[in-house]
Amino acid sequence: MSTKRRWALHGLGAQERHTFRGTFVREGTKPGYRGPERTLLLRDVIEATSREVVTEHLWFNFTKGFQAIEPLAEGDVIQFDARVSQYERGYQGHNWERAIENPVETDYKLSRPTRISKP
Repeated sequence: MSTKRRWALHGLGAQERHTFRGTFVREGTKPGYRGPERTLLLRDVIEATSREVVTEHLWFNFTKGFQAIEPLAEGDVIQFDARVSQYERGYQGHNWERAIENPVETDYKLSRPTRISKP
């Protein structure tokens, strides 16, 4: 995903929490130290006050807050508060060919979701 689509997140800043809404798409898994960890995918994530789309999709860990509103069905709208944080994405190893194909760039995400609900 291009970072251009997440510049709206950068504009919100990381100093305060904001309220967001996204549409649940599906669950997934990612590798973890103790085995696979549950994740969930939200699409069309908007900032609730301005109703501005801040990103077309975001993956989240399936934390206790999300587990508390189970069961989730595709199309459910989920509201939550979160902070904007930045991270580096791309290949960060020593193979220069892979580094050229997948360069490191700064991207933005929503972290530490709280007050999770289905409005």
